[in-house]
Amino acid sequence: MKRPIVPGARRSEPDPIGLSRRSFLAGGALAVVGLPSSGARHGVARAAVPRPASAYLAEVPTEWLELTLELVRATPGFSPPVASRAFGYAGVALYEAVRPGMPGRRSLVGQLNGLTGFPRPHGGALDWPLVANAALAQIVRSLFPTAPDSGVEAIAALERRFTRRGCTNLPPGLCRRSIAHGASVARHIFEWSKTDGGHEGFLRNFPPYTPPTGAALWEPTPPGFLPALQPYWGTNRPFVLRSGAACPPGPPPTYSEAAGSAFFADASECYRAVSDLTDEQEAMVRFWADDAGETATPPGHSISIATQVARALDLRLDQAVEVYAKVAIALADAFISCWSTKYRYDLVRPVTYIRRVIAPDWMPLLVTPPFPEYTSGHSVQSAAAAQVLTDLLGPVAFTDRTHERRGLAPRSFSSFMDAAREAAVSRMYGGIHFRAAIDRGLEQGWCVGRRMRSLC
Repeated sequence: MKRPIVPGARRSEPDPIGLSRRSFLAGGALAVVGLPSSGARHGVARAAVPRPASAYLAEVPTEWLELTLELVRATPGFSPPVASRAFGYAGVALYEAVRPGMPGRRSLVGQLNGLTGFPRPHGGALDWPLVANAALAQIVRSLFPTAPDSGVEAIAALERRFTRRGCTNLPPGLCRRSIAHGASVARHIFEWSKTDGGHEGFLRNFPPYTPPTGAALWEPTPPGFLPALQPYWGTNRPFVLRSGAACPPGPPPTYSEAAGSAFFADASECYRAVSDLTDEQEAMVRFWADDAGETATPPGHSISIATQVARALDLRLDQAVEVYAKVAIALADAFISCWSTKYRYDLVRPVTYIRRVIAPDWMPLLVTPPFPEYTSGHSVQSAAAAQVLTDLLGPVAFTDRTHERRGLAPRSFSSFMDAAREAAVSRMYGGIHFRAAIDRGLEQGWCVGRRMRSLC
C-alpha cells in the first residue's frame, strides 16, 4: 500500500558538513542581504510594503519541489526522462514568475528554445512568496494530471497553506494580484511545454518501436524483457541545447568479442566488479539505484540534493529560484542529450554481452533498465546537476540524506562533483553499465551543465 503524500513533510534534514551561510560564488552575482524579520521567516504577519525576492527565505520553492519528488514517486508513468521534463518546466515557471522581483536577472525568453513573451504583471507591486506559490501550484497541477488522489489533495493543501500564510495582513489587492501573476506565468509555460514532443510522456513510455538487430546492439534484457523505453525522447525539443545531438560524447569502443579487445576489457571489468562486490560498494549501488515507482528517480535525487543544500545554506528566495531553474533545466536537457546518444549507438547491455561471451548464468546486482547502454543516464544527469551547483555554490561539502526514510544510510561528499562521480560508477558496480558509458557520460553531463552558465 503506497503511503499518502503529505504536503510539506520534509524528506530529509541534512546536517551540513563544511557549510555556512553564503552568497553564490559565481562571480558575486547574488549578494547576501540581512535576514527578514521573524514574521517573514515564520510566516506570520508581514508588513504590507513589498520587498524584493532576496528578502525572503526559500521555504516556498523547497517545499514545493519536495512535494514534486513525492508526486514523481507516486504517479504512474514518471520514468526518469519524463520526471526530468517535469522538473524542467517547474523550474522555468518558478523563475519567470519571480524574476521581476530579482533585480538584474534576465527573462528566459530568447534564451530557451521556442519560449515567447509573457503577460506582464498588472497594477503594481507583488508579494514574491505568494507569486512563487501560485506559479508552482499551477504548473505542478498541470504537469501531474494523473496524480493519485493523495497527490491531488497534497497539491491543494500546500497551495492553500502558503496562500493563507502569505495573505495575512497584506492588502487584498496585493494578494490577488500576486496569485494571478504567478498562475498566469505558469499557464503560459505549460502551453509552451505542449509543443516539445514530450507532452504527456507518462502515458506513452513504450511507443511502437522496432529495435535494430545485431550482436553489438541492444535487445530486451532479463528478467522482464521489456521493450525500449522512450526511444524517441532524444528528438524532443531541448530547453537550452540546440538539439539532442548537442554535447556529443563520441562513439563507444568498437564492439568485439575478442579477449584482447577494449570492449572485452570493459565487459570483464564489469563482470569482476559485480562478482567481487564489497559491502561498501553494494551500499553505494543501493543508494544511487533510484528506481522508478519506488523513488523520485535519478533526476529527483539531484533535485533532492539541491533542496538539502538550499536549506543547509539558508538560501534566499531569489537564490533558490536560480538554483532550481538552472539545475532543473540542466536535468531535462541532460536526458534529451543522453537519450539521443543511447538510441543513436543502440549499444548492447552488460547482461546480454557477459552472458553470451563470459558467463552464461551471470546476472547483475540491479535489474537492467529497458533501453540501450551508452551513455549512462546516471552519469550524464548527475554531472550536469553537479556542474550547475558547483558554478552557483562552489565545491560545497554535504551529507546526502535522500533515502534516509527508506532505511539507507546517508552518504557524505566533499563536493557535488564527488557525488556525481560516485553516482556514475555505482552503475558499473550494479552491473548495468560499462566503464566507457560512465566516463564519457560524465563528460557529456559536464558539457550540458556548462551550457547553463549563460542563463539568467
